[in-house]
This record gives sequence, structure tokens and C-alpha cells, in this order.
Amino acid sequence: MPTPDPWLVRSRSASEPRLRLFCVPCAGRGAALYRGWPEFSGSEMELCAIQLPGRESRLREAPFIRMSDAVERAAEALEPQLDLPYVLFGHSMGAILCFELARLLRSRYGVGPIHLFVSARRAPQFADPQPPLHLLRDARFIAEINRRYNGLPREVLANTELMELLLPMLRADVQMIETYAYEPGLPLDCPITAFGGVEDSGLRIEDLEGWRAHTNSRFETKLFLGDHFFVQSAPKEVLEAISRSLNLANDFGSHRGFGR
Repeated sequence: MPTPDPWLVRSRSASEPRLRLFCVPCAGRGAALYRGWPEFSGSEMELCAIQLPGRESRLREAPFIRMSDAVERAAEALEPQLDLPYVLFGHSMGAILCFELARLLRSRYGVGPIHLFVSARRAPQFADPQPPLHLLRDARFIAEINRRYNGLPREVLANTELMELLLPMLRADVQMIETYAYEPGLPLDCPITAFGGVEDSGLRIEDLEGWRAHTNSRFETKLFLGDHFFVQSAPKEVLEAISRSLNLANDFGSHRGFGR
């Protein structure tokens, strides 16, 4: 029996998938963010959530504090999975990680994604208008995370032991995104779709439109009912939008070896 890959949580094992959808979570979350997605992912798509160190099944591992390190290691982990056309979906922090991952996989292995979906995150060339959080003391750090993103459930906040486990990983993730420095490069050849929540007060439509600069192909934006975590409140609608984009794009033929 093959050794399980700690980087991938395969939520759906299609018998003959046509493509793989790699999903990267937001700060402070793990692969479980996409636990409800397989029900809506269809029969031709293998859904693979990326499990970063420091959370869930990898809780004992040190989390990354630099985006470049996370991207480097994720690229190494995904290289054996590039035998099929692949799609990248990243939510919030995960959007930046997926963007840099797409650029690295293209330059290093010569095969980019057939589509990049970025969710709930401003384009990388735009500076964060809010002051950084990762150096704040615990109480204020937690309060600010909750104020900006409404991202910590009450039951988690009320559980002291759980918060002690969660805080180092959450702080490391926030440090990773707040210290990320965008470097200009060649636009991607694949389409990019930018998703947002209509009730996400920290994100403007202009922030999403900025992703247009990073593709030589088609670009579109799509808004969903919900706040910063619409991927949890509207998974069916998000997967339907992904499927529609892929079905209309006729992107599969651009991948090495596909259709032979």
C-alpha cells in the first residue's frame, strides 16, 4: 500500500478523472475547509485539498512563516500529480499561494494550470490598506482577526486549549501573507476567475479586478452571497461556477499529454 501523501487530502476519487482541482485554504484553516465540496464536484474532477503543515493531520509540524517556502514545498509535492490537467483554487491567503504556485510550476516543470481561481483576496500588486496583525499580543490579535474576517467560531473562542493550539498556526499564516512581497513577472497563459462575497467588507470589486493584469487569457469576476467565508456557506454555487468556467473554456488540450 502506498504511503499517504501528507500534502493532499483527496476528497473525491473519480474512476477516470479528466482533471484535478487543487484547493488551498485560507489563513488559520486546513483541508477541512473544503470538506463539503465533494458532493458538488462532479464525476470528472478529482478534488484534492492541500494540507499545509501546522494544522489538522499535520498539527505537530511547524507552519511556514514565509510564502516562498510554502510555495517551494507545495510545488515539490504536486509535481508527481501533474500527469492530468490541473486547476488551482485558493481562498484568501490561499489565493496568493496558488498564484505563486502557478508561476513556479510553469517555470520549473513547464506545465501551468488550465485555470486559476482566486477567492476573497485582492490582487497581489495591491498593498494591504490595513496595518499588520502578526506582531500583536494574543488578545488584540484574536480580536482583530475576528473584526476583519469574522473567522473564529464562538465555540473555538470559548475553548482555551483549542485556541492555544490554533494561535501559533494562525499567527504564522498571517505573518506569511503580511510579509509576502509581490514581484512582477510574465502573466499566466491560463484564464483567471476572481471570486468574492457580496458581504465581505474588507474587499472591493476593484481589488478583484486587479487580477486581470496577471493573465494573457480570459478574465472574469463572480460574486456570491455571503461574507469572507462564502466558500463554506455557498459551496454548491462556487463549484457550479468553477464547472461552468471549465466547460466553456476548452482549456484541456493545452496540457502536456492530454487527449493523446
